[in-house]
Amino acid sequence: MKALRTGMFVRKPSWLRRGVPAAPAHDRLRSFLDDGRLHTVCREARCPNCEECFARGTATFMILGNTCTRRCRFCAVHQGEPSPPDPDEPRRVAEAAVQMSLDYVVVTSVTRDDLADGGAGAFAETIRALRARRPGIRIEVLIPDFRGDETALRTVIDARPDVLNHNLETVLRLYPEVRPEAVYARSLELLSRVGRRAPDVAVKSGLMLGLGERPDELEAALTDLLAAGCGILTLGQYLQPRKDCLPVARFVPPAEFDAWRKAALGMGFRRVAAGPLVRSSYHAEELDAQRSESWTVT
Repeated sequence: MKALRTGMFVRKPSWLRRGVPAAPAHDRLRSFLDDGRLHTVCREARCPNCEECFARGTATFMILGNTCTRRCRFCAVHQGEPSPPDPDEPRRVAEAAVQMSLDYVVVTSVTRDDLADGGAGAFAETIRALRARRPGIRIEVLIPDFRGDETALRTVIDARPDVLNHNLETVLRLYPEVRPEAVYARSLELLSRVGRRAPDVAVKSGLMLGLGERPDELEAALTDLLAAGCGILTLGQYLQPRKDCLPVARFVPPAEFDAWRKAALGMGFRRVAAGPLVRSSYHAEELDAQRSESWTVT
């Protein structure tokens, strides 16, 4: 379905329209996060699942502040000059995981090209703090590319996350338009290095559909991810989060997502989540728990 423009935005099809969950649980979590001075990608990136996840008592923590040094054209996160890292942030994230009774946590960050290690040390400290405060918790990290710095990646891997996620985001041809400061081959190499150094760490990645990619380009991207050792895949619909972000080229219907899910499994991915509202960390705990299955979110 081609996007129907309404001003700078587009009118969403019926399968992307959601009801608003009951407010009290959502409001309690929002207040809790605010009191703890914690950022979430749910709010900063204007995730369409934010209300649902907050009502369920879950959130994806975003460390290293809320200002990104890159200018990806699909992302709503504030871009500019960030503040210095907060050394107390790992402790606060761990304390929040305890207070929220989380058995599975996803930690991501803004891209911090201003830092010598790209923020890798903060990821490692957060993983260690979580392990210390909540033994047995499973930890997924969604990391930037660290500009290809192998030492930075090794810092995160050696802290032993259970799942390491780095999103490819889109197909090779669209990188200059969608991710002008990223490099397609560099992201694939990062994923490949994880498997070589820590084969027990699950490797995960995801792509957005609806940016103008062709089926053959998407299939090529999936083939590249498999070759890089990626076993867990998420596919979701790109939604324009701000007027100055890229417009939606096409709304992909749920049946097409299901077809791509089946195709990805047939290609060799072990776990696949596909659907218009799927995001990297949406129901990440359920996908992790399946270990060898997949599901479609409509």
